Parts: sequence; structure tokens; C-alpha cells
Amino acid sequence: MPINITMPALSPTMEEGNLAKWLVKEGDKVSSGDVIAEIETDKATMEVEAVEEGTVAKLVVPAGTEGVKVNAVIAILAEEGEDAAAAAKGGGSEAKAEAKSQPEEKPEQPKSEQGAEKPAEAAKPVADQAAAAATPAPKKDGERIFASPLARRLAKESGLDLTAVSGSGPKGRIVKADIEAAAKGDAPKAAASAAQSQSTSATAPAPMAKGASDEQVLKNFAEGSYELVPHDGMRKTIAKRLVESKQTVPHFYVSVDCELDALLALRKQLNDAAPVRDDKPAYKLSVNDLVIKALALALRDVPDANVSWTESAMVKHKHADVGVAVSIPGGLITPIIRKAEEKSLSTISNEMKDLGKRARDRKLKPEEYQGGTSAVSNMGMMGVKNFSAVINPPHATILAVGAGEKRPIVKNGELAIAEVMTVTLSTDHRCVDGALGAELIGAFKRYIENPMGMLV
Repeated sequence: MPINITMPALSPTMEEGNLAKWLVKEGDKVSSGDVIAEIETDKATMEVEAVEEGTVAKLVVPAGTEGVKVNAVIAILAEEGEDAAAAAKGGGSEAKAEAKSQPEEKPEQPKSEQGAEKPAEAAKPVADQAAAAATPAPKKDGERIFASPLARRLAKESGLDLTAVSGSGPKGRIVKADIEAAAKGDAPKAAASAAQSQSTSATAPAPMAKGASDEQVLKNFAEGSYELVPHDGMRKTIAKRLVESKQTVPHFYVSVDCELDALLALRKQLNDAAPVRDDKPAYKLSVNDLVIKALALALRDVPDANVSWTESAMVKHKHADVGVAVSIPGGLITPIIRKAEEKSLSTISNEMKDLGKRARDRKLKPEEYQGGTSAVSNMGMMGVKNFSAVINPPHATILAVGAGEKRPIVKNGELAIAEVMTVTLSTDHRCVDGALGAELIGAFKRYIENPMGMLV
């Protein structure tokens, strides 16, 4: 029977993508886990793996095609022993039948106050976050177990042995519903899954408020005085999330000035002491690296501020996963330093350099920029003195960092000059009120002005 390969949903909000490149050609044999294509999403270019074995009978969607809808058939595989030409003719006609036979693998879709459902992750067997499933399928009695990539990932997170799980999908494939059924009765894991589901659902962008139409806007400008540049997927996503944030999150702002002289002195000392490997220093710390560490430690010290809001419960995070805004052509992306409170400054620095480079190349995986518990937006290197950043749901806070500059200050009753940086904390007032926000930014200021505390 022909096997349909469909456009995968590589993120919870993805509705379409661009098929950038095929890495196989018609007639090639592929195995489960082989990389077969590159897909461009609104944030990154990602590799897609095959989830079945067979021979490529037909490439339905040519390389370079834009706006391919999630779950649209993009290629057809012929099973072992099946005639490729016959599979190429019959594959597309069976796409609807296969879709009907496949149990849905969709998370529960929360509704907004107006009752409209938010977009949820598409979940056909070949669209189960292909990029998130790099683990090869296990074997039972010498035979490979067929499981969707999402099911494999969930099984790994739940500590389940796939060889002990029965599949209810087509041809006995293990799907998400099977993993959830196998995990029932494990209360702690179920609770964690529910909290994660609530946190993830908060990331789905709300529909944008309708304003003036394109025609109404363009009437304000003289004919021939402008050109139209169509929005790409990234700019549309950024616009939706900014509208969602400002419409649903009650922002509250607190600002402080931080003296940097001690931090700059420690940074120089640490960089001068960096060991040399392959004729290069093992690390080179930036001020931003120390800002990330200071925010992570502040979130650890003030755990009530390391939270996310849901309508039914407060999500209290066990670690400080700090996102860092990185400007890339056409917009920005926020790669995340996981468990930043536990990592050394050199580790944070090297991770940030790697994530930043791959962000600019659009090579980040979804798990490297989705989620997080707070974020840093640093415009100091652009000469900006101070600003207020927009919260990125499901975060409850974001720290806007301005430039360090020489300013007059009063010390011990006398006028002095110091390097000073203004930072502004934006908080979600539903879960981080004014006093708690002041406590968090106060803890951050202490680490910046007494940076030796970040080394112990």
C-alpha cells in the first residue's frame, strides 16, 4: 500500500511551511529516521525525517514551493516489494482514507474569552513534530516497533518502555493516545503533563484584532509614493504574538539603575584568565552573559516570580530557563538557555554564541526557542539608554537592558562617576505584582553590583 508523506507540523502554531529542499529523489530507498527534506517555518529551517521505510515513488511537491499547508501530501513512498509506479498513481487517492483511520493526536484546545478556539498542533502520524524525534524506534523480538515521533518523545519523557505499549494506529503504530493510556495512574507525571499542556496552550497566538483594511490605509498615501513588501511568516507570527500579549497580559513596569564597575572588572579578570585551546580562548564573556546569569539566579532566589499564568492554576517553574532576544533578518527569535541558574558563566557564554549563530542561520530546533520562564532583551549595544519590552507569553516577565554609560552618582555624600546601566522589568500583573516585581529586580541588581556572588 502506498505511504503518504505529509507536510509536518513543526511547531504548535504552524499552519503552513515552505518546502525548501528535497534531500532524496524518486527511486531512492529510505529508512525510518532518514532526513528526507528541509522545511522552512516562520522561525527556522528544519530537517524532516522519514517515519516509514520504503522507496520514494513520487515527489508530489517540488522543492522551493511556498505556503504548503500542514498535512498536505508532499511525497509518496512505495512499500518493500510494491511497484513504485503503481504507488505513485494510487498514493494521493488514499490520503483521505488514511487520515480518517488515524486517531487524532491533538492536545485539548483552550478557548479564549470570546469562545474562539486557538490553533493547536496538527497530529497525523507523519506530522508529529518530525524534527523532535531523533531517537530510533526500539525493537521487540527482533522486529522494529512502529511509533510516531511524538509518541516516542512522550514515551521518553514519561519513562515508558515502548516494547510494553500496544499500538492502536494504522498497522499497529504507537500513537500519542497509546502513550497517554499507558501513563495513566502515574499521578505525579500526569500532573506535570497537565501543567505543561496549560503552559504550551498559552503560547498559541490569539486572533489579531481587526483594524483598518489595506485599502483604507493606502488611501492615506499618494499613488506611487510607496511600494508594498508582502509579510513573511515570521513577521505575521510576531505581529500576532505582540497583539496577543498586549491584549491579554496586563503589563506592569519597574526600573532600576545598576552600577557596572565591579562587574566589568570581574569580566576582564575572568576573560584574561581563560585557558587557550586550539590557539583560541576557551570562552569570552560578554556583559549579556552575566546579565543572563544574574536574572537566572534572581529567579531562583525569588521563586514566586518564576511563574506562568493559566486560568486554572499558577505554573511554578523548577528552573530558570532564560530566553534571549536575538535580532535576525525580518524579525527576532528567542533561543533559550535551559537551567541557567545551574550553569557556569563560561557555559552560558558558549551556549549563547552557538544559539545566536544558529538563530541567525535559521537552524534552531523548536525546543531551542519555545517555552522558557523569562527573557532578556538587550539593546544596550545599540546605544539605547532604556526601554520597556513586551512580555512573550507564557512568560510572566522580561528584562529590558539598556546601555552602560558614565554617569554622575553620589557615593558617601560625594559626587562621583560610575558606569551605570538602566534595566526595566516588564511583569504580568496577574501573577507578578508590583512588590514581587520589585523584589525580583532588586535581587538582579544585587548580583550585577556584587558579581562575585554569581561564582559561588
